[in-house]
Amino acid sequence: MKKLLKHYSPKPSDLKNHKHLGWLSKHLHDVSLWNFNRKSISKAFAVGLFFAFIPVPFQMLLAAPAAVIFAANLPLSIALVWITNPITMPPIYYGCYKLGAWILGVQIESDFVMSLEYVWQVFDTIWQPFLLGCLTVSVVTSFIGYFGVQLIYRYRIYRRMNKL
Repeated sequence: MKKLLKHYSPKPSDLKNHKHLGWLSKHLHDVSLWNFNRKSISKAFAVGLFFAFIPVPFQMLLAAPAAVIFAANLPLSIALVWITNPITMPPIYYGCYKLGAWILGVQIESDFVMSLEYVWQVFDTIWQPFLLGCLTVSVVTSFIGYFGVQLIYRYRIYRRMNKL
């Protein structure tokens, strides 16, 4: 898995010279941002999955400084926010809305239509369950990602130790 991640992640020099990440360039020399070890990958999953479900444009610009702050693997943190892309956003955000409505005990709009125009029309009534659902999914997937990677690493070490 580590080799696959290294192969497909961008090179540090490419990110250091990226025009939109220039303001982070002085922090991009930290080696922990480029390591593929248990700590940096699990932190990257936590950061990337958290920001993937936050409904704002340019999630990568939020994930990058968070990766720097938490010393997470930067390329992986940025790549994971693309779980929500223009193709996957509608069903994911609708699921977040349904979850938030369920948590708040609010009735889901019976004539809900999956279109941007309709969402803008009823946003004043759906924003609370929508944002609560997004925040809930962000926090839960962040924890699952972090501890899931930790568990996978520990399991692989356990298997390797038992083979000896």
